[in-house]
Amino acid sequence: MRREPRNQEPDFRRDRPLPGGMPLYEDRPSRAKLFWRRQKRLVRPAIVFLAIMGIAGVGIRLLYDAASEERFAPLRTKLVAMEPLPIRHIIINGRVMTSEASITDALGTGIGHPIFGFSVEAARKRLDDLPFVDHATVERHMPDTVIINLIERTPVAVWQDHGHFSLINRAGEKVSDQGLTGKNAQAFLQLPLVVGDGANTAAASVIDALDKVPAVRSYVTALVRVGGRRWNMTLKDGTTVLLPEGEEAAAISRLAQYQESMKLLERPVVSIDMRLPDRMVVHQVPAAEPPPDAAPSAPNARPSQPKPPQDSQKQP
Repeated sequence: MRREPRNQEPDFRRDRPLPGGMPLYEDRPSRAKLFWRRQKRLVRPAIVFLAIMGIAGVGIRLLYDAASEERFAPLRTKLVAMEPLPIRHIIINGRVMTSEASITDALGTGIGHPIFGFSVEAARKRLDDLPFVDHATVERHMPDTVIINLIERTPVAVWQDHGHFSLINRAGEKVSDQGLTGKNAQAFLQLPLVVGDGANTAAASVIDALDKVPAVRSYVTALVRVGGRRWNMTLKDGTTVLLPEGEEAAAISRLAQYQESMKLLERPVVSIDMRLPDRMVVHQVPAAEPPPDAAPSAPNARPSQPKPPQDSQKQP
């Protein structure tokens, strides 16, 4: 008896191999594959984190070495030996009385020189030694800028008191750590001289009045306090200008007008008295008296005969 073949159902076994021995598909990844997939998600952030930490560590090390001249000197030598980074900008902040040339000389470098080719600490010490500089800072700003910050002393005059000279500020106080020796001797050429008891505390107002009138200021060499009440100005040619008490600015303004109209400050006079508000008294240099030999002789006068020399001993 012949049997009819049965309809065979498809084989859904998941491990049925394909030609070549490979399985058709898998139900899920193995544990090892799942583990490595999870690790890949963590490895990338870890690599980025380590790179950032490495860069930060190098930066901290450089800052640590740069803070000490002794530690930074070998590194600076290596950097200079490499391709130099030239200085393209030098920025100076706080300069009032100090000249740019003296700052450049003290810095020890300039435009076009390697930015690591000089010592910041040594440059700062040289800047501190300049006249009128209280203290300074020097900074490198990569890749091509050097910034100098100055804190200057603020003297307004040189005060002569009983033969002693010192720099004073607007309040009349002596500028700290100052004496007109060495580097501070340049103050004689840049600041006005005030003389007398109490001149230090009263000088600011008259100095301000002079600064507003350069036509007069350029002729003044000293301001002398008289009786603790008023001022006399001494000019370069020795002329004395007597100023009124409490009205120095108005008198100096009038003096500038006279200088413009009649060149008064250039004339050879002894003194100019401006103590009265409505008039000015000028004391001129007295005319020189002619010598006795140059006196005109009277008409018909006979020339005097020279006296014969007298012997020291009598003749017999």
